[in-house]
Amino acid sequence: MKTKILLIIFLSFNLLSCVGVSSSGIFGTGVSVALDPRSVGTQIDDSIMQKNLSARILLMNKKYIISIKSKVLDGRIYLTGKTENPEEKLKLTKLAWETDGVRSVRNDIKIKEEFNFKQSAKDILITSQLRTALILDKNIKATNYQIDTYKKKIYIYGIAITSEEKQKVIKEAEEILDVEGVIASILIVDELRIQKN
Repeated sequence: MKTKILLIIFLSFNLLSCVGVSSSGIFGTGVSVALDPRSVGTQIDDSIMQKNLSARILLMNKKYIISIKSKVLDGRIYLTGKTENPEEKLKLTKLAWETDGVRSVRNDIKIKEEFNFKQSAKDILITSQLRTALILDKNIKATNYQIDTYKKKIYIYGIAITSEEKQKVIKEAEEILDVEGVIASILIVDELRIQKN
């Protein structure tokens, strides 16, 4: 019963929060509605899928609210974070596939290992460097990208306006010192099902 009450409070807070100047609010996906190349309908569908998946993940286990991140773009679900064992990773993948309207699921969830402060600090530094590079480059819409780094591998999710922008984002990531790999799940506007007019 407490879980259901917690879920109702969580959903009402997220769905009824005021939409202000920031890019969070009812759409809450980290991409401003005005700048997002997806149609408003697609943004709403993705937002509903995101909230639905987040609520079901929370019901599955409360610890996942901190350890698992999900992103929905054009019906495609991207999962990142850490779990205790491979069985949990499979359960989360199955849960994502059971979401209404899902077109594909990309699971980049890692199995937890012993905490390494040095590695975590390095990952945060890499993410910060890439985020700064994207913000400073006027030819890249930095708000269209989500960046996660794990063990010196950068995971980039987002929507590029052109294929040149996509290549530029990947190149920026590869040029960061100590990066061992770049896993880019970047869609190009032309690849979206429904585009903004």
